[in-house]
Amino acid sequence: MTPASDLVRDPVMSALTVDVFYGDKHAVKNVTLDIGRNQVLAMIGPSGCGKSTFLRCLNRMNDTIAQARVTGVITLDGQDIYRRDQDVAQLRARVGIVFQKPTPFPQSIYENVAYGPRIHGLAKHRTDLDELVNTSLQRAGLWEEVKDRLSTPGTSLSGGQQQRLCIARTIAVNPEVILMDEPTSALDPIASARIEDLIDELRANYAIAIVTHNMQQAARVSQRTAYFHLGDLVEVGPTDLIFTNPQQKLTEDYITGRFG
Repeated sequence: MTPASDLVRDPVMSALTVDVFYGDKHAVKNVTLDIGRNQVLAMIGPSGCGKSTFLRCLNRMNDTIAQARVTGVITLDGQDIYRRDQDVAQLRARVGIVFQKPTPFPQSIYENVAYGPRIHGLAKHRTDLDELVNTSLQRAGLWEEVKDRLSTPGTSLSGGQQQRLCIARTIAVNPEVILMDEPTSALDPIASARIEDLIDELRANYAIAIVTHNMQQAARVSQRTAYFHLGDLVEVGPTDLIFTNPQQKLTEDYITGRFG
């Protein structure tokens, strides 16, 4: 299928004719898609349609799956991220990921955020590290809630706070792109709304790609939406157009609830 024309003037990441196979299963088929600077791209579609699989290609998380094979080209700032000399740890610092279930380390709040900058050598002195932790927690909208208990375990926080801690941890290594795989599906409505507000704020500094099963959420947080179906990218375009005037009948059927 050929998606509707969707030009991104300043893409941070670009995928060109990407296919993903798990053994004999063809999970993602011939996907070409850009992630724009200071934009949120929402990826929607029925369960098992390939959107999370595609998301994991963008920071090579599929490398951890023995049977996975990725073909095509994915670039970050024009550089192929699957080239042989690509340092995957460095790539994952530049393209961070926040998972469906909050995954704080079994360490203090401070150490959760300080871990990345420490291993990547981003802070030479303790005062630099303190400042990075402070700034990252502020950007993640968590500082006021935890500033007096930075030494307590990250796992002691509520689910919504844990997810914001994971976002702070991602921000701390100064990424260019933040990937989010259904980041609010395990949270209550109030915590989900906090994360949605945070996504809107973070867009000023990062490119964001989010997989969500919640179409209302996609409509609220994104500027562009991509609709996937059975491994195909059916349609991609400005969010308001995808939701009000989709070009493909498959997209319209999904958005209007005829299936999905």
